[in-house]
Amino acid sequence: MSDASTTSAAKPVVPPGPLPVYTEAFRQRGRRWWIAAVVVVSVLGVVGVVAISLGAEDVTGASVSIGYALIPLPLLWLAYWWLDRYEPEPRRYKFAAFVWGGVVAVAIALVLQILIQQVFDLSDDAMASFIAPITEEPAKCLFLVVIFLRARRVIDGMLDGLILAGLVGIGFAFVENIGYYAFTYLGSPETPIAGVQGATVTFVVRGVFSPLAHPLFTSAFGIAMGLAVTRKSRWTKAALLVMGLFASILMHALWNGSLSYGGGMGFILVYLALGLLLAVLATIAIVVRVRQVRTLEQSLSYVAERGWIHPAEIPYLSRFAYRRTARRYARSQHGRTTAKAVTRYQQLATEMAFLHHRVMTGATIPHGVERTFALLDAMHEVRPFVRLPPALTPLNRP
Repeated sequence: MSDASTTSAAKPVVPPGPLPVYTEAFRQRGRRWWIAAVVVVSVLGVVGVVAISLGAEDVTGASVSIGYALIPLPLLWLAYWWLDRYEPEPRRYKFAAFVWGGVVAVAIALVLQILIQQVFDLSDDAMASFIAPITEEPAKCLFLVVIFLRARRVIDGMLDGLILAGLVGIGFAFVENIGYYAFTYLGSPETPIAGVQGATVTFVVRGVFSPLAHPLFTSAFGIAMGLAVTRKSRWTKAALLVMGLFASILMHALWNGSLSYGGGMGFILVYLALGLLLAVLATIAIVVRVRQVRTLEQSLSYVAERGWIHPAEIPYLSRFAYRRTARRYARSQHGRTTAKAVTRYQQLATEMAFLHHRVMTGATIPHGVERTFALLDAMHEVRPFVRLPPALTPLNRP
């Protein structure tokens, strides 16, 4: 047994040889093609970003446009990465969400808007207030539909939909902001401030006071998708998705319309209303994330009762502080290989526990039972390499 289940003072010996190679069970077909497509689209996106920034007509303008667009990214990524820590989605899908928002969704919306403008010759205010929301939001939300059709298990709850939708919105806003910064750098008859000063004013409005606007709009559909996957009725699923898309478009239209037609007071009212909605959404997301800890511990406790893991391992597989302690202990006492084994064991246990919980609560999970046992098999395969700290006593348990 591990250190967590024994009081022996003897230092355990790590089995010789490299860690066994872990292969994910029930992998989606065309995974390599998917990754290749994301890489190709990413390269095209980089080219597009450079081209858009060059609309500022000089190196300074291009640098300012890209630089200002990059400033909010680390904080936004960190916020969504934090929400996704307990049950992280595959990185390739999170990266694909950002790329879709910044490249595919922008391209779809731009083409549609150009066509509509040519056919109907609408004013800029009408285009921004009505056409932009009904072209941009479906283009962004389409990513979640594609992911659901490709791999249903990627989105299995509200938080998953919220995170992926937010990353799509971040990607879209990143590329869109570059265009706005380049435009205001050049200046126009309607905007007397130009150059770096003009771009800075736009950055304050878009990058400081409203960096989460696009993620907020698309989050309505993400939440709807997360709720829909837990429902069995097709009509209920369809109704949720329609309402989610409508809410995304409505919020976007209110935001743009307040700028075009609402005047200063209208913009302030909409800004405060959406800000309050964002605060409520953030609170709900944090509450759901906290509940994940309880769900993880409960599921691991049930798994321990079945004899699949030792009960003393649960704190080192659930709470972040103890998980870090276990990895540091493994590295300092037993070396790098053991630390890697502990990390993998924790990741497998987390995925297995959440999957086991959904199966036991009656959720419709493709290959749910088979995947649960496959993860358990992978845990047992790496278990001989795992060394955990001494078992926690009742006085120092969480």
